[in-house]
Amino acid sequence: MFKGIREDLQSIRARDPAARSPLEIILCYPGLQALWFHRIAHLLWTHKMRFSARLLSTWNRFFTNIEIHPGATIGRRFFIDHGAGVVIGETAEIGDDVLLYAGVVLGGTSLEKKKRHPTIGNRVVIGSGAVVLGAITIGDDVKIGSGSVVVKSVPEGQTVVGIPGRVVDNGHHNMDLEHGQLPDPVAQAIRLILGEQDLLKDRISKLEQASGSVPTLEYYNDARKSLVRQFSDGEGI
Repeated sequence: MFKGIREDLQSIRARDPAARSPLEIILCYPGLQALWFHRIAHLLWTHKMRFSARLLSTWNRFFTNIEIHPGATIGRRFFIDHGAGVVIGETAEIGDDVLLYAGVVLGGTSLEKKKRHPTIGNRVVIGSGAVVLGAITIGDDVKIGSGSVVVKSVPEGQTVVGIPGRVVDNGHHNMDLEHGQLPDPVAQAIRLILGEQDLLKDRISKLEQASGSVPTLEYYNDARKSLVRQFSDGEGI
């Protein structure tokens, strides 16, 4: 037990630069408090003391604003950073060294009494507000970007962003998420469309000049500039 407590404290200090002392972590980190409450509730759950387990998990949610069903299985060195609004369902399984941020939901998609929540591998990082739904498997070392909605299994070592979640290559699989550097699949698709549009517009313009007819496209040009600004983050497309 004491080894597990020490691991929890060391894990938080390693992954949160704001953590200054073990006492501060114990008293001021609801993610850690929720984890310790859950371990007791899970022990009660596995010993068929289901009502007591659910009651303790309800108190856990009241005090920490983190909801973890006592039936969920959680591995070692689990850390919920800024944990407000986190929800972990009954049949969720979480591996070792997993990091969740605020608002993460590991939810179910079925009303049947069977495995209906995600299985999360080791060393997975899930960004703020991300939702992982159903009895899917998230492989080891996967990174899920903020606000993503994942409804399909993800192979190990991949980075997932968007709604619905799509696997992308950000070149940083072995690092924690740098959300400002994650690619945007929607923006990439818009860039391709606009690139093709430029080629077609150039060809049409040459045909119109050859025929002596050049229509006014000011409205469409203004709309295009607005679209470029939205999807380029201030950079040219």
